[in-house]
Amino acid sequence: MSFESGGVSFRIFYLTETLPGNIIERFAAQAAPPIDTLGHGEIHGWVSGRHLLDRQINENTALYAGFLRMTLMSAQRKIPEALLRAECRMEELARLQAGGQDSLDRKTRTEIRRETAERLLPQMPPELKGMTLVHRRGERFLYAEAVNDKQVDAFSIGLRQAVGQGPIPADPVTVAARRRQIDVRTLTPTSFSPECHDEESGDSIGQEFLTWLWYFSEARGGLAKFGDLGQFGVVVEGPLTFVLEGSGAHEAVVRHGCPELSTEAKAALLSGKKLKRARITMARGDEQWQATVDADTFAFRGVRLPEKDKLDALSRFQERVLALDTFQGALFGFYDRFLNDRTNAAQWAKVQRDIQHWVSERAARR
Repeated sequence: MSFESGGVSFRIFYLTETLPGNIIERFAAQAAPPIDTLGHGEIHGWVSGRHLLDRQINENTALYAGFLRMTLMSAQRKIPEALLRAECRMEELARLQAGGQDSLDRKTRTEIRRETAERLLPQMPPELKGMTLVHRRGERFLYAEAVNDKQVDAFSIGLRQAVGQGPIPADPVTVAARRRQIDVRTLTPTSFSPECHDEESGDSIGQEFLTWLWYFSEARGGLAKFGDLGQFGVVVEGPLTFVLEGSGAHEAVVRHGCPELSTEAKAALLSGKKLKRARITMARGDEQWQATVDADTFAFRGVRLPEKDKLDALSRFQERVLALDTFQGALFGFYDRFLNDRTNAAQWAKVQRDIQHWVSERAARR
């Protein structure tokens, strides 16, 4: 499980209320069916965070280092397409030879494919997948390995069935509403290019933030202090994905060499594009957090956390979750600072001019 070691891809989800005291019993009631019940369809349900077949959900298995750790498991059997085609072809050749025919009609080939799939499917090993959640009791948020839309939908349904409430993905809109009571959807579009009018610019507040963060890191030193968390520095790195909704080519990816210093990156900014996805590094002293950030959804991929030497598995897990808390606090702290500028009309007019100057004057080394 990636929450235990290595890079982790996750999203933060808000809860409408704290989870009930009998939460473990509720998850146990929605436990995944035994794997030997798997037939032609798909089975899914909850297992403990220990492994994908652990249907024993109780205090000992569901809690780890003081955190609730559960996994939404799904399983199905799949036939590799190359195997299915080969088996079908063998049957087709056998029928052609037996009937002295040169070809088979479409209906017969379809029937052969169906019969072959039904014969092979029970022989296929189950394909297991899991999305783990980590939650500190009493908190109104959780971490989950649900990153893309399909995973978020499946996770939301699974959690609602277990605990009676659906999670709210922490995206730029919901984070601003939760932390600052701001509806960013009411903000008018703003352009970061001196060659693009505001009304021609996209209206994604997340893309504005990630592009602002790049400007902040390069033109304003990239340093900020966030209360008890301390002082953080931030750097935006490639690969860089730019986007501008409208006519013509609206998305560009710059990945080779030093993308942030490329002529392609400068050209993308001048055309009015903003960052949709980028790799960022945040540092506090000797500690570093690295992540690929999706600006529109606040999905975090391949997050690398500070690692401490010589920790047992339990302590390492606990330290990693605390490091996720720090990552969340620092990144959303930068987002708060951006919102301070963005929601102050007079201040934002100055910042917008500064960003446009940064865009037009920034150096490109290749």
